[in-house]
Amino acid sequence: MTEREKMQHGLLYDANYDAELLAERARCKDLCFAYNQLQPSLVAQQEEIIRRLLGKTGQRFCITAPFWCDYGCNIEIGENFYTNHNCVILDGAKVTFGDNVFVAPNCTFSTAGHPLDAEQRNQGLEYAYPITVGDNVWFGASVTVLPGVTIGSNVVIGAGSVVNRDIPDGVVAVGNPCRVLRKITEEDKKKYGRKQL
Repeated sequence: MTEREKMQHGLLYDANYDAELLAERARCKDLCFAYNQLQPSLVAQQEEIIRRLLGKTGQRFCITAPFWCDYGCNIEIGENFYTNHNCVILDGAKVTFGDNVFVAPNCTFSTAGHPLDAEQRNQGLEYAYPITVGDNVWFGASVTVLPGVTIGSNVVIGAGSVVNRDIPDGVVAVGNPCRVLRKITEEDKKKYGRKQL
């Protein structure tokens, strides 16, 4: 079994010294670097790089530079995906985002984890567990989502949260560790007054 196959199966794999994985990450980092150097007004060129980089995209998306990922090919984004500045996706395993996902600045989605045992860690071994995000999810600023987490649809994750467990549909969840605060209700539609023009 190759190190890539081990990575895809959630097993410990050699992330530091395997030539195939090092080459894939170098290709990805070069594309990220090129993306991050483009002028913000060069939207067509930005979209072209993101479509080459990611495994799957919707028709409409906006990823605000700087953006970094490890492989890119393991990331799938739905329609109307948006990230603000400084989004990092460590995609040793699949990272799937549904439609209408909004990501505030400085958020991290990390499928990568390291053994607690120092000897294994010092050998360059790590593991990768997938992250799945449903539709209509908003991540506040500086959220970190850890390996193996599934987040349902119609969810708000509060700023600064560390999400280390699954989050169900239709809730506000906050904190470190992130916990469900409450359900999102019809009353939330009335929370912010709308001025009629």
